[in-house]
Parts: sequence; structure tokens; C-alpha cells
Amino acid sequence: MASLKEVKARIGSVTSTKKITGAMKMVSSAKLKKAQYAIESIAPYQERLNNILNNFLATETDFQSAFAEVRPLKKLAIVVFSSNSSLCGAFNSNVAKRLSEVVEEHKSLGADNIVIFPIGKKIQEFTAKLQVKAEGDFQDVADKPNFDAMSDITNDLMNRFLNKEFDKVIVIYHHLKSTAVQKLQTETFLPIALDSNSANASSGGDYLVEPSKSEILESLLPKALRTKLYACLLDSNASEHGARVVAMQTATDNADDLISELTILYNKTRQQAITNELLDIVGGAAALGK
Repeated sequence: MASLKEVKARIGSVTSTKKITGAMKMVSSAKLKKAQYAIESIAPYQERLNNILNNFLATETDFQSAFAEVRPLKKLAIVVFSSNSSLCGAFNSNVAKRLSEVVEEHKSLGADNIVIFPIGKKIQEFTAKLQVKAEGDFQDVADKPNFDAMSDITNDLMNRFLNKEFDKVIVIYHHLKSTAVQKLQTETFLPIALDSNSANASSGGDYLVEPSKSEILESLLPKALRTKLYACLLDSNASEHGARVVAMQTATDNADDLISELTILYNKTRQQAITNELLDIVGGAAALGK
């Protein structure tokens, strides 16, 4: 059985760890609220933009865009979102696993024809192990979401898609459904699907559009793509904080359980020590009485 000193030291150590996990949970909760506010702020703009696109596409059935061109897949780009730090449960490991699966599915293209854009330190470190090409260092963006920085990445992807350097662009990110649930998403970013979803189109009257619906659509599509990738970043950032809140709460609960077990062990050990001392005293007194 462990000594009283050892058990007391363990209780102190676990208590200190519990304070750290509790503090990290509070910090992550505050960051999660801020991230959710950012998502809520961009949602009306994104929804309105998509409605305008749907309305125009519902009437411009013959509209064609270079961003929607489906080509034989020869070169693939993958944009992957992760975090810079750990202590967020299986958040980063799930992203890494999904990335491995996507790379494995397209291994016939060859390692030189798969380019990864890692957003976050953890996935950047993992990408180095996959023996595929990685571009850019976007660690700052993962911690501090920035629309301008994401716009630069989106512009690069769009230009290279138009120049046929990439035939397809895939994004992998977590979607925040709730604090406790983050759903891993794998979506095709380019070519864009021009679905004229009449269900989402408003049933308003005919409008006079200048210069033309086709020209407006060509102008709106890049904006929609920039907003989409930025929304993926915000979603991933919020999911990271949600996963960390859950992980730290679990760690705090485990610390409480361990402290309870150690306290019981400490009391038992102390009681045994007292009993042994009493036995020694009684034994000594009995020996003197003889």
C-alpha cells in the first residue's frame, strides 16, 4: 500500500490538473461563443447570396460557367482544416484519418498530382508524413480566422482551376452541430454545382436586370466561393473550441473521480497507520506489565 505522503502528493497533483482543465474549459467556452457569433454574423450574407444565385439560376437554365466545368481528374487539390493546438479530443485525428482516406482513394493520380493546402499546424505536421505535396503555411489563419487571408487562398484556387492546374478541389472540415457534436464534412469545392434549386428561389415577379443575369452570375460566383471557404474556416474554428470544451469537461470529471478514489485510499491508509500505532502502544504496555 502507498504511503500517506505519496497518496497526499497524488491528490495535490490531480487537484492542480483539475484546476488547469477547468480553466481551459472556461477559456474554450468563451472562444466558442465568439466563434459562434462570427458564424451567425456571416450567415445572413451567405444565405442572401445563395438565394440570389438560386433565383438567377432558376431562370438562366442555359448558364455555363468556367467554375462549373467538369474535367477528367488528373490533378487534385485538397484544403484541410485542423487546429494548431492539441487537447481537443479526436478533433485532429479524425481530420487526419479522413485526409488519409481521400489521398488513398486518389492514389492512382500519383503523389505529384495531389496538392494539399493544410490550414492548421496539426494537419500540416501530418501532411509531411503522407509524402504528398503541401503548399503554404496557414497556421495563423487557423487560430485567428481572417476573411482577407481566406480570400487570397480562394483566389489562388480559382485561378489555378481556371488555368487547369487543378481539375478538382476538395475541402475537409468539421461542421459544428452543437457543442458536443462536430460532424466531419468532405465536400467538392470546385467545380461548383450550378443547381437551379427552384425550391429555394423566391416566387417574385420579373425584374429588369442590368447588365445581364449571366454577367451578374459570373460576378457573384467568386464571391460565393470566397464566402464558402471562409465559412468552412469559421465552422472548423468553432468545432475545435467545442471539442476542447467537451474534452476538458471529461478530464475535469475524471479528475473528480480520481480525487474521490485517492481520498478514500488516503483515509484508509491513515486509519491503518493509526491502528498500527495503537497496536504498538498496547503491545509495548503489555510487555512492560509482565
